[in-house]
Amino acid sequence: MSIQNQRELEVTQGKLRLLEERYATLKLGPADNPHVRELTLRSLKRMINQMKEEIVRFEARAGIAVQNP
Repeated sequence: MSIQNQRELEVTQGKLRLLEERYATLKLGPADNPHVRELTLRSLKRMINQMKEEIVRFEARAGIAVQNP
């Protein structure tokens, strides 16, 4: 995944918020199967971190592009 423009950045930020909300809800809620919940939390955290990294990369590239037209 690589964010290419402002629109993709906005969509990614929205998805990130949804994932973070889901993570918080799942972490605090009761678990029918603790092992499955733990695996799901790990997966969500990995996706959250990936999205954050992509946002930072895009913002860094955009900052460089603005400074060096």
